[in-house]
Amino acid sequence: MSPTIGRVLVVGASAAGLAAAETLRREGFEGEVTLVGAEPHPPYDRPPLSKQILAGEWEPERLALRADEHLADLCLDLRLGATATGLDVGAREVRLADGRSVGFDALVIATGVRPRRLPGEGAHVLRTLGDALALRNNIGAGKRLVVVGAGFLGAEAAAVARGLGAEVTVLEPAPVPLAHAVGAEVGAVLAQAHLDHGVDLRTGVSVTSVARGGVQLAGGELIAADEVLVAIGSLPNTEWLEDSALTIDNGVVCDEYCAAAPGVYAAGDVARWHNPLFGESMRIEHRTNAAEQGMAAARNLLSQGAPKPFAPVPYFWSDQYDMKIQAFGYLRGHEEIAVVEGSLAERRFLAAYRTGDRVAGVLGVGVSPKALRPWRQAIAAQAPWSSVAG
Repeated sequence: MSPTIGRVLVVGASAAGLAAAETLRREGFEGEVTLVGAEPHPPYDRPPLSKQILAGEWEPERLALRADEHLADLCLDLRLGATATGLDVGAREVRLADGRSVGFDALVIATGVRPRRLPGEGAHVLRTLGDALALRNNIGAGKRLVVVGAGFLGAEAAAVARGLGAEVTVLEPAPVPLAHAVGAEVGAVLAQAHLDHGVDLRTGVSVTSVARGGVQLAGGELIAADEVLVAIGSLPNTEWLEDSALTIDNGVVCDEYCAAAPGVYAAGDVARWHNPLFGESMRIEHRTNAAEQGMAAARNLLSQGAPKPFAPVPYFWSDQYDMKIQAFGYLRGHEEIAVVEGSLAERRFLAAYRTGDRVAGVLGVGVSPKALRPWRQAIAAQAPWSSVAG
């Protein structure tokens, strides 16, 4: 490792940031590692927020990514409840909201994303532990919940709320939920599952604001609700980098090594990097990618001029009712879908996705992880479409 690196600063104390810090120690880095996090909690897992935590099946302590003893063994300068407000790349310094600054020789940016919001007050969002607990305490039998947005987060929350006995209305501007991500055919299957479970799913509608007693539609109609959850996507937390001279464009723009500038790397939801496996610039908001990219950024930071491209096959999963949804690859922008196993109607299937002349992704519903492994290998090998769906 480079003898010039004595201090590494990681900004963002979630999955990506923790993975970076752990990897530094695992790779033998003995210098100072500072981990700064805006939330007061030690690093915790976010996917269960819209599932087990919201359903009341888990309590918050179960979310911890590592035990206190493990964190102590990493010998970190752990600064929680500290928000980064600025970066001076030349001075090698990050400014914090309390007026202090933290110096570094190398930096990993892992500040994640925040929820998009609608005009008006009183709506819930779902990103932090506090968000999940606030919503959990206000949904249940007899409650009316309106979910704005039928993406994976909104769909998971809607499924949990129905399981708790709430009356649920989901409002989605697209004709078919998730069509942009998984295709119209698969999106229609997932939408039907909500209808079958009693969700009032309304597509092709635009919500303009949160109002007293519900939400306002573009046409003026008020959809009544006791509680409103806004799940209309996220924005990368990059405002603190506006004067840093880093390139910011829907995230911190990085090369294939996760480097945004010499000695400055980004990882997780906030990072937009060039994935050479797909020849695409992508920003992935999924848990597995966060951890893998945090590790890759740390290794490249210590690489002494021999970095390795970060070229993963992205993976995500979602739990909705009795459906386990899993996917590998980069499904956005696909040109064709082929159901290669099972049946859409039975909601148990494998669907392969084509982009150009190669298999770009696979999505399974109700199938074992083992069934997807050969497809992951095919995607990683850039297998031609004819070889898997011809």
